[in-house]
Amino acid sequence: MSEPQSIKVVDACDLDDELRFLLKPGGMVLDAQKRRHRLPRYFYEIPSHEAAMSIRLTQHFGLNEFTLVDLKEEQRLQEFPRYIPCAVRVLAFYLEQFRKDAGGSVHIAVNGGYRSPSHKLSEYATPHMWATAADIYRIGNTILKGKETIEKYNAIAEDSSDDLHVLPYGHVTGLNADDHVHLDLGYITVIPREISEDRMEVPQENKPRFAFEDRRRVERRSQPVPEEGE
Repeated sequence: MSEPQSIKVVDACDLDDELRFLLKPGGMVLDAQKRRHRLPRYFYEIPSHEAAMSIRLTQHFGLNEFTLVDLKEEQRLQEFPRYIPCAVRVLAFYLEQFRKDAGGSVHIAVNGGYRSPSHKLSEYATPHMWATAADIYRIGNTILKGKETIEKYNAIAEDSSDDLHVLPYGHVTGLNADDHVHLDLGYITVIPREISEDRMEVPQENKPRFAFEDRRRVERRSQPVPEEGE
């Protein structure tokens, strides 16, 4: 197998204001059980659609499969360059093992890989925001629909590695899980070897004030104050 391809690593705290607001690097967010998790700060920068299509993370998984977005993602994050947390390589590694054990190709749903904290389904922190979760809609020629099929592949995933976590058939996290297998590795943050950790503190101006700030409140604050008489 060839060496993993090199991808530019960026500190998301150095990105422009809009991207920092959408990606919330280093911000604290709450999961559905009210536990706090720190969002990733270091991302791969994907310059173009062509780059996303050509870069391989592992033998059978390309970068594009983890970065396909739908209309529930913010418009700026649908444009290139795109950004994805560096832990996506770890997820691809585990999916290779799952693919072998499942005995067929593994197909990730649109927006079933990385999902930003600004995605419209991101009510709570989920490993999708760390790029350590995947929603699988097809394995080989098998469409994952129905309790028996999903429970079968959930069991294969759990046997594949103790590190892989699955969600049961029918769970609800913005989407009803009756048509995919959800696999995740939890809230893993990767600090690439290119990074010097003497800059680990998140700059104060980059820290989100709220776990998930109401967009309408933000929009109201950003509107100019009308002058008297207008």
